[in-house]
Amino acid sequence: MSALLEADALRVFYRRVEGLHRASLRVAEGAIVTVIGPNGAGKTTLLAALMGLLPCGGRARYAGIDLAGESVEARVARGLCLVPERRELFGDLAVEDNLRLGAFTRTRRVDRQMARDLESVYARFPRLAERRSQAAGTLSGGERQMLALGRALMARPRLLMLDEPSLGLAPRLVRDVFRAIAALRAAGVSILLVEQNARAALQVADYGYVLETGETVLEGAAAELAAHPRVVATYLGLSGQTARA
Repeated sequence: MSALLEADALRVFYRRVEGLHRASLRVAEGAIVTVIGPNGAGKTTLLAALMGLLPCGGRARYAGIDLAGESVEARVARGLCLVPERRELFGDLAVEDNLRLGAFTRTRRVDRQMARDLESVYARFPRLAERRSQAAGTLSGGERQMLALGRALMARPRLLMLDEPSLGLAPRLVRDVFRAIAALRAAGVSILLVEQNARAALQVADYGYVLETGETVLEGAAAELAAHPRVVATYLGLSGQTARA
C-alpha cells in the first residue's frame, strides 16, 4: 500500500530539552498504525508535531505534500485530523453543536452534505443521537470519547490521529471504542493510534512502532511486535497487564 503519511527523523525541543529525537514512522493508506511506549516517551508530542501544533525539525509528508509551513487549519482541510487525549470538547454546548463545529472548514462553504454527515455520525454512535440536545459536559466518559470521534469525522478525515482514546474508560467502553476504530478503518479512514492499552492497540493495528525517549526503537507488523520479547516484557507483561503509554 502507498504511504499516506511519512515522518522522518522528527525533532521537537521544549526550550533546551529535546522532547522528540529522530522519530520516524509511515502510515499506509487504509491502515491502522499504532505507536506504543512508556510515559514521557514523546508520543503525544509526535502527534502534536504532525498536526502542526508544535514546531519540529526533520521531514513530514502527507498525501505527497511536504507539511513544512502548513498551518493547522490547512492540514485539517487536507483531511488530517487529531482527537487529543483530553477530547477538548465544548462542555457548555450541545452534542450536535460540538459535532457541527467539527465541520468548521466546510461551514464556510455552506456544505449541503453536513446534515447527511450528522446522520452518519448518529448512525455510527446511536448514543449521541439520543443525547444530541444534551450539553457535552454532562456526558459520561465513554460518550465524550464517542463525541470526540464523531466531531473529528465531521471534518471528513482521510487520516485520523487518536491520542489515548481508551484513557479513563471502563473495560466494556474500551471494547466499544476499539470496535469503532476498526469500523472506521473498514470505512476507508486511515488511523494513527497512540494508546496506553498496548495489547488492545496491537490487536486492532496492522503495523506498530515503539517510541522510547523520543526515538523510534522498534517497528514491525502488529502481530510480530506483540510477540517480540522486549514488547511482551515491557508493555504486555506476563499477567496481561499493560504499561501506561
